[in-house]
Amino acid sequence: MSGQALTQSSMENSRGTRLQQRKGRRLVLFPLPLKGHLNPMLELANILHSKGFSITIIHTHFNAPNSDDYPHFTFHPISDGLSEGEASTGDILHLLLLLTVNCVEPFRDCLARLLSNVSEEPVACLVADAIWHFSRLVADSLKLPTIVLRTSSASSFLVFGAFPLLREKGYLPIQDSRLEEPLQEFPPLRIKDLPAINTCELEAFYQLVAAMVNESKASSGIIWNSFEDLEQSALATMHQDFHIPIFPIGPFHKYSPTSTTLSIQDHSSIAWLDTQAPNSVVYVSFGSIAGLDETDFIEMAWGLANSKQPFLWVVRPGFIRGSEWFEPLPSGFLETIGGRGHIVKWAPQHEVLAHPAVGAFCTHSGWNSTLESISEGVPMICLPCFSDQKVNARYVSQVWRVGVQLENGLKRGEIEGAIRRLMVEKSGQEIRDRCIALKEKANLCLKQGGSSYQTLEDLISYISSFFFRFQATSSGLLDGLL
Repeated sequence: MSGQALTQSSMENSRGTRLQQRKGRRLVLFPLPLKGHLNPMLELANILHSKGFSITIIHTHFNAPNSDDYPHFTFHPISDGLSEGEASTGDILHLLLLLTVNCVEPFRDCLARLLSNVSEEPVACLVADAIWHFSRLVADSLKLPTIVLRTSSASSFLVFGAFPLLREKGYLPIQDSRLEEPLQEFPPLRIKDLPAINTCELEAFYQLVAAMVNESKASSGIIWNSFEDLEQSALATMHQDFHIPIFPIGPFHKYSPTSTTLSIQDHSSIAWLDTQAPNSVVYVSFGSIAGLDETDFIEMAWGLANSKQPFLWVVRPGFIRGSEWFEPLPSGFLETIGGRGHIVKWAPQHEVLAHPAVGAFCTHSGWNSTLESISEGVPMICLPCFSDQKVNARYVSQVWRVGVQLENGLKRGEIEGAIRRLMVEKSGQEIRDRCIALKEKANLCLKQGGSSYQTLEDLISYISSFFFRFQATSSGLLDGLL
């Protein structure tokens, strides 16, 4: 074979190899390092991987996921620039403001390296948490489309999006004298249900919300951990008003039995539940961030004890402000409840809520917990603490009517009364029946022909279209070069 023919053959082989490499289907995911955000992103990663995509995770050192738990993913850590004190702060807004500044350049550098590595499969798009509002601009500069994951409800996103209007009308900042006024724009919400937080940095909070909303709307699409039958009105509004595709494909956790968590789970809770009667146990958990002061903790304890119902209580270290664990419990309390109560530092929540012994969930109304409870048909006692939790609680009690909301703080009598209402009284059975009906809808939406099933297929096709465009562009470039 002549040198020219050999060279031509080598070039064709090289071209074929390079084009073959571009047949991969890789996605880059960028989760926010808070448990309520990271867990659903990892669940989404598992869903997309099951559909044939290769998954690369860019993550901060703060709250880094354990890569050993996900051998099928590739992980790339980036610097978050947090000091030890900043990483341990209880001021979540301040933490987010730091992260959204500190991570811009490390993220840009990492993403650019991934895209320039020709030995890896080509990347179709970035899937980023909505709070990373800078990620779309970074990806755009590298010619990469961005799809946003929003880990709260669609209903609360619409309220966040209306913040400029709500400020203009004087609803924000919230005034104590107007708490009970209805929000005409968002029935059945009241001013007290607005997703606000207690902070001296209100303008910074409003700016963060505006950036999150605006950049989400400017992205190539938004993924929701929700389903059509649950948030039909909010999703219909988005379909009408947004100029990008939206993909409600939840509940994420129901796609796979694999549990994602950053905390060490105490599986003794399942063994204890196995000894309890069906629908008899109150499960109590306030998630990974919310906390109580000592007075409220004691009121909660006596409310649980006085209800006479068995209870499984998650009291994570640091949950009680100023205490290591549950030291503030009154002397003799544990002896008083005996085996009727079981206290753990963390629990496998998916398994707990699916257990037949659990009859009610006392919750902070975070979106993950709310959706998980709905998916298992467990009525809720809502004690929202901040942000979108207030919207979620109002929808649970007034729209879906699958729970009750305690609105006058933590008082033992009201806690006892709410438990007895759900577990003993006739009205509780009516709430439970509505829960079971919603559970069935959550299950059906994931089956073939269901709304989430079909929307996931639409999402896969949409992401795949990025690959087709990439391959066409790459082929044209190679033809020109060769």
